[in-house]
Amino acid sequence: MKLIALLSSGIDSPVAAYLLSKKADELILMHADNRPFTDDREIEKFLKLASYLKTLVPSKLSVLLLPHGKSLETYKTNCNNKYTCVVCKRMMLRYAEAIAHKEHADALVMGDSLGQVASQTLQNLRVVEQAVNIPILRPLIGFDKEDTIQIAKQIGTYELSIAPAQGCSAVPTKPSTQARLESILAEEQKINVEELVRQTVSQAKIVTV
Repeated sequence: MKLIALLSSGIDSPVAAYLLSKKADELILMHADNRPFTDDREIEKFLKLASYLKTLVPSKLSVLLLPHGKSLETYKTNCNNKYTCVVCKRMMLRYAEAIAHKEHADALVMGDSLGQVASQTLQNLRVVEQAVNIPILRPLIGFDKEDTIQIAKQIGTYELSIAPAQGCSAVPTKPSTQARLESILAEEQKINVEELVRQTVSQAKIVTV
C-alpha cells in the first residue's frame, strides 16, 4: 500500500505519518510551503522532521515540497477570509489527490484530531474532505493533544516540532468553525481552483533527506 501523508512542521502530522507507516509499503511526505505567510524556519523544521522520520519508519519514504503561497494569496485577496483555513486544507487535499493519481497511491494521511482547532470541528472536517474522492486516513482523530504529545516524545519528533518558527500569518482572527459546503463552494468560484492546483502540482519538488 502506498500512502501520501500531508506533513506540517507541527506535532500532530509527523505522529500520524509514523503510526500509519507500519501499514505502508511506501510513504510520500507532502508539505505545502506557505511562504510568504511563514518563514524559512518552518521549512527547515519540516525538512528535519522528514529526515528524522526516514530513519524511523519501516516503509520506503520520499519527500515532496509544493509552493502553496500563491494559492493562499489568491484566496485571501479575492474571498471571505474567515474561511481561509477550510479552503487552505481543501486545496492541500487537492494537491495530494493529484499526486496520488500520478503515483498510484491508495490514500492520504492527515494529523487531524477532532475539535483541536477551528478547522477540525466535525462540520469543517466534513466540508474539507468533500474536496476530494480519495480515502483520507486520520489515525489521531480521537486523540487528546496530550496523547499525541506523549507519542511524539516517545518517537523523538516532539523537540523538532516545537522548535521556533513563524506561525502561518494567513490564519484569520476569527476563523469559521461551522463552514457550510455551499458557502465554501461559492467562495471557491471566485478563484480558479483547477488552475491553481495544476500550477502548484507542476512545481512540486522532490527533496532529498
